[in-house]
Amino acid sequence: MRRSALALPALVLALAAQAASGEKIGAVDTAFQWIGRDHDILVEAYDDPAVQGVTCYVSRARKGGIKGTLGLAEDRAEASIACRQVGPISIPEPLKKQEEVFSERMSILFKRLRIVRMVDTQRNVLVYLTYSEKLIDGSPQNSVTAVPVERSLPIPIRP
Repeated sequence: MRRSALALPALVLALAAQAASGEKIGAVDTAFQWIGRDHDILVEAYDDPAVQGVTCYVSRARKGGIKGTLGLAEDRAEASIACRQVGPISIPEPLKKQEEVFSERMSILFKRLRIVRMVDTQRNVLVYLTYSEKLIDGSPQNSVTAVPVERSLPIPIRP
């Protein structure tokens, strides 16, 4: 009885960690699978936790089938990103010059999708880079986007 009482909280924590991803905007099927979900391209929105008024939209392929449905398939190491101003920009605390703002597991073992924010102080621009840790032919797949911030709001940087 004691063992099952501990197993349930562990399962809940594992599911919560898996759900700690972006907000699903939509998905498009790319290949039919007889068993399990279809292969698809998923589009998710991530609000920048340190910059109010900026949202990043990330698209990435997901494998379906039995392994994909169970979360055991290794998704492709490719993603595309577009970050946009979706409201008035507010930066309550100074930002690091470069900082990882989102990270999400793409396979059960090693691969993660990462989004890094960089600050271009000379142009007053927030630059967002998405990449995967898995190397493809010696170089990780990546995508970059930028959000200009009005000059009247200089981006504060942590010393």
